[in-house]
Amino acid sequence: MNTNQHIAVKNSKTYLYLVCLVAALGGFLFGFDTAVISGTISLVKGDFGLNAVSEGWFVSCALLGCIIGVSISGKLSDHYGRKIVLILSAFLFLVSAMGCMYASSFSMLIVFRLVGGIGIGVASMVSPLYISEFAPSRLRGTMVSLYQLALTIGIVAAYFSNAFLASHAGDHFAGGQAEKIFSAEVWRAMLGLGGVPALIFLLSLFLVPESPRWLLTKGQMARAKSILIKIDGEQAANKEVNAFLSQNEMEEDASLKTLFKPVYRKALWIGLLLPFLSQVCGINAVIYYGPRILEQAGFTLNNALGGQVTIGLINVIFTFVAIFIVDKWGRKPLLYVGIGGAVLSLVIIGILFQAGIISGPWILIFILAFIACFAFSFGPVCWVVIGEIFPNGIRGKAMSLATLTLWIGNFFVGQLTPLMLEGLGSAWTFWIFAICCSPALYLTWKLIPETKGRSLEEIDAHWQADHAKTLK
Repeated sequence: MNTNQHIAVKNSKTYLYLVCLVAALGGFLFGFDTAVISGTISLVKGDFGLNAVSEGWFVSCALLGCIIGVSISGKLSDHYGRKIVLILSAFLFLVSAMGCMYASSFSMLIVFRLVGGIGIGVASMVSPLYISEFAPSRLRGTMVSLYQLALTIGIVAAYFSNAFLASHAGDHFAGGQAEKIFSAEVWRAMLGLGGVPALIFLLSLFLVPESPRWLLTKGQMARAKSILIKIDGEQAANKEVNAFLSQNEMEEDASLKTLFKPVYRKALWIGLLLPFLSQVCGINAVIYYGPRILEQAGFTLNNALGGQVTIGLINVIFTFVAIFIVDKWGRKPLLYVGIGGAVLSLVIIGILFQAGIISGPWILIFILAFIACFAFSFGPVCWVVIGEIFPNGIRGKAMSLATLTLWIGNFFVGQLTPLMLEGLGSAWTFWIFAICCSPALYLTWKLIPETKGRSLEEIDAHWQADHAKTLK
């Protein structure tokens, strides 16, 4: 390779990473908003006198907003483009953060949490969709995993910002709004701080291009090809465009009804079940209610919050494992190892609670083992797989449907976990999560194809060939 070619390749890779990192900021905001709530629950509960039901509603109302956001994002992104819908999500994040910070009542707080939830729902679908369409096939797993990495970093950032703001609660300010936000009712500052990354996300999105595959579905070949050349060179761009044209999907796949045809039945089941199972395994119960769970294990509040930060850091570290190996090992091996380890960890945590072995580090060790297993498998690989398995013409609508099941699972976990912890106890709560997680192993073995290194068009051809075999 001569010097000019080497520079061109290096520049294209830098461009690819920068664009995917901007899109991944949607994941950061998703993670931040998900985790920031854990530090505000007890404070909001005290200020507004919440019971177990209203506490669960405070946590899960944003998840209801997510369901609304996901429901509208597929159709909007297929019609108007991925970029403009990401801009909409960033704007909603910003409005939510500012609204929560200045909310005058619990009802207003719920309204702005719902607005933020809609933003999260939109970003949770469109960000990984955009990245999966933007990245070359050989790097797609790594690039989409950046979204999950940004999500986990957002969680840790929320933990640290909550801890910092809580440590300065009660400090004297000059009075007025600053006194109320940063001292008397510090949960306002915790929720309002999300406005900073939301503004960065909003401004950065104006600098990135539209998804080249969306442009192809709209017949804008010249624009799409120029972006593909910038990403991966002219030869790869020609190959991608020709592969897309050979599928001849622009009119055939205009309707979501396509997904319900026998040829895509397996893809539909994967899209509905994998995201749902990734949530009912209990990952966000640990994220939302970690301090309470660790307190039940005998930790003091300060130690429990420290344990929560450790959980967040482990989540980040092991997501890097997925980034480095998902395009080398493949999707299925990571799912087998990670889901199996998660189920085993959940069972052991339940046994420890049931046996009363709550002193010492054992509960925390196996919670960290569960987080690690989720972080290098279920977390990132779920987004990778659902971004790959659907045909080009309806990928937005299909991913919207898949992501909707994720948020439905997340909503029920957020709403029911406090009731399960109070009514069933910690042991049975974790055993139920283990039972709910287990079917994902069967799903991986029976339905999910290995998509490592395949272009999106080759994956679609796999479904066509697989269906042809069943007809013989």
